[in-house]
Amino acid sequence: MSDVSLQQIEAAKDAVSHPSHYTSGGIECKDAMAAMMGTGYCLQPCANDGKAVNLAPIALYWWGCAFKYLWRWVRKNGVQDLKKCKQCIDFLIEETEDE
Repeated sequence: MSDVSLQQIEAAKDAVSHPSHYTSGGIECKDAMAAMMGTGYCLQPCANDGKAVNLAPIALYWWGCAFKYLWRWVRKNGVQDLKKCKQCIDFLIEETEDE
């Protein structure tokens, strides 16, 4: 049996999904960023075989963050960066499903 407590497991999950240093005053940083960036859309024809695709600015942000974590995972934080990448991709999916 592992010596890892449920509290440690939850803390590790929160470090990826909802880190306390990204929450202030009852709002998460990601939600404040989405409000700041607005709902205007950006065209990305180079990412879709030359066809224009509308993506909200926050969706482009999550795409970039996912790329960053995937790029660095071997050299920096290992599996935790992969989990952060996955979380960014989940946020990206949420943004694109709403369209």
